[in-house]
This record gives sequence, structure tokens and C-alpha cells, in this order.
Amino acid sequence: MIALCFAIFLLILPTAAIGGVRAFDTPDDGGNSITVVWDTEPLRASQAEYVRIEIQRRVVSGSGWDDLGKIPIDDSVYVDDNVENGVGYTYRLIFTDVSGGAIIVDSEPAKSSPQLFNSRRTNVLIGVLICIVVLGYYFYRGRKGGFFYVRPIAGLQAIDEAVGRATELGKPILYSAGRGSMQRVATIASMNVLSSVATKAAEYNTPLLFPNNDPVVAAVAQEVAYEAYVKAGHPDRYVAENIFYLTDSQFGYAAAVDGIMVRQRPATNLFMGSFEAESLILAETGNSIGAIQIAGTDSTIQLSFFIVACDYVLIGEEYFAASGYLAKDPLVLSSLKGQDMLKLILGILLILGAILVTAGGGELLSVLEIG
Repeated sequence: MIALCFAIFLLILPTAAIGGVRAFDTPDDGGNSITVVWDTEPLRASQAEYVRIEIQRRVVSGSGWDDLGKIPIDDSVYVDDNVENGVGYTYRLIFTDVSGGAIIVDSEPAKSSPQLFNSRRTNVLIGVLICIVVLGYYFYRGRKGGFFYVRPIAGLQAIDEAVGRATELGKPILYSAGRGSMQRVATIASMNVLSSVATKAAEYNTPLLFPNNDPVVAAVAQEVAYEAYVKAGHPDRYVAENIFYLTDSQFGYAAAVDGIMVRQRPATNLFMGSFEAESLILAETGNSIGAIQIAGTDSTIQLSFFIVACDYVLIGEEYFAASGYLAKDPLVLSSLKGQDMLKLILGILLILGAILVTAGGGELLSVLEIG
């Protein structure tokens, strides 16, 4: 009788220890997910040696259990991401020991639902709100006609000089946007620079040559240049044939532009856009004919070639700031100032973070971590 009671006690004890399986809606998600958790410490403390955990699922209104597979014995969390929102599910864990014995533990029913906001991304929300406030403030000042100081950029200041030199020598200006398609951000920025250059060329009555590697870019460039000539009050000076499509072949384009340089002998070469291996070929040819050359690109690899072969190079964000710098548009300049302020804020946060880490304030920094 005593032996029987002891055996029953051993059978019941692990079940009570392994209990506490809990199922709940997975937090901070878009729904269709339930998380099941349990404590593995009783497994390790138990006299039995458990080797396998199996998990099953049943719809509350249903009758049969669906097998979801096996779980490593050391795991304590299972995420079921194949459930329907608003439907109740019960989960069953089957703990099996080396002798083949098993203990079954069921969870309480749980339902999945989507959350409107991921609380683990609160820091991202705060960052977005800061960006909106800072940029909104500078846009407001720009619309009110506020003055924004922009540091002098040598490459952009030299554009006036380069256009004036071409005018004095009676030679054309050659403009190239490289090989980027119209979808490239660098090509869009190039069109903004082209507008300012075309306006000056129209005022000085200086020929502007723009050979293109992409027919769509050529069509857009024609419209941009014509609008600039109209803005300058000299639409009659616009020559559509000077902005033309050559070829989509990389080195075919480079050879054709080099030929134009050698024959037309432009006094100024402007390379603004996306460039690849043809960058040095174009810049070296322009350097050999004695042209003033100003380049700007988003390709860090090609920047090194432009630096050694051109007179001025727009590095990094200088290129994307060119349109606002040349046009002096308050709205564009307000965007630049807002971005600069955000960079300053980010720099201050990085410095404070480095100080906190050095001083052992890692727990405080965990608040700023992205989940």
C-alpha cells in the first residue's frame, strides 16, 4: 500500500511542477499569431529525464488536436503564426521522458488580434516626430521668406566662372549626366543642376551641349532646358538639337562624348549624375583639351577618378544640395537647413551615448534600442 502511494506521488509531482503552460496573443504584431510559454526549470529539477516536447493545438469549438511538431527540450517559447484572428485556441504540451512516459499539460484558451501600435518601436515614433517638427519649422520659415545661410561650396561657386569663361572664349558648355536612368536620385539631382546651368547659358547666349545615354533622360533634359531658357527670357536661344540621345552602350557613349570634346573643344565640362568606368575616360579627355571641369556624383568609387582629373568635385551631399544652392530657393534651402539640424541632433545623441557607455550607463541606453 505504501509503495502504491509513493508511485502515485511520483506520477503526480512532475505534472504539478511542469504546469503553468500559458498561451496568449503575441504582443506588438499584426495578428495571426499566438505565443505559448512554459517553465523549463521543473524539467531540469525533476527526477525523470525528459527528452522530447511535442505541441498540439485545438480550436476551442473543435474536438480534434492538430500536431504542430516537436520542440527542443531546452526551449520555453513557441510562436504559432498560423492562426486566425478572433478564434480561440487551446494548446497541449506533451513532455516525454527516456522511459517513454509522458506528461500532458493544456493551456487556457487564447485568441489572436492585431495591435494598432508596436510599443517596441516607440523610439522610432519619437524620432519621426522630431524630424517632422524640425523640418516643419524650417519649411515654415522658408515659406515666410526667411534667410538661410549656406556655407560656400567651391565647386558650385565655380559654375558661374566656368560658364563665363566659355562665353568669353566663344566656346560651348558640355554637360553630361552619365549613364543613370531617370529613376536614379543622382539623375534627378542632375536635372536640377541642369536647370540652373541652362538659365545662365541662356542669359550669356552660350551654346549648351548635352549628349545622353538614355532616351528618357534626353527627353526630360530637353524639357528642363527649354523651361530654363523661357525663365531666363530667351526661348529663342534654345536649340533642341544640342540636347540629344547617343547610345545606351557604356563605352560607345564614352567614345562619342570624347569625340564631341575633341571636335567642339568646349571650354567647360560639367559631369553631374551617375557614372561608372567611363568617368575617367571622359574626365581625362576633357583635361587634355584644357576645359574647366566640375563633377558631382553619388558613386564613391568614381569620385576618386574625378578628383584627380577635374578642377572641382562635389563630394557627398554637396552634389544633392547643388540645386538649392544655385537657385537660392528658400524652400529647398529650408530642407537643407532642417537636415543639417537633424544631423546635429543625431551627432549630439551619439556623443551622449558614447559617454554613457563609457560611464557604465548601458541600462539607460537600452531605452533607445530598436526592437
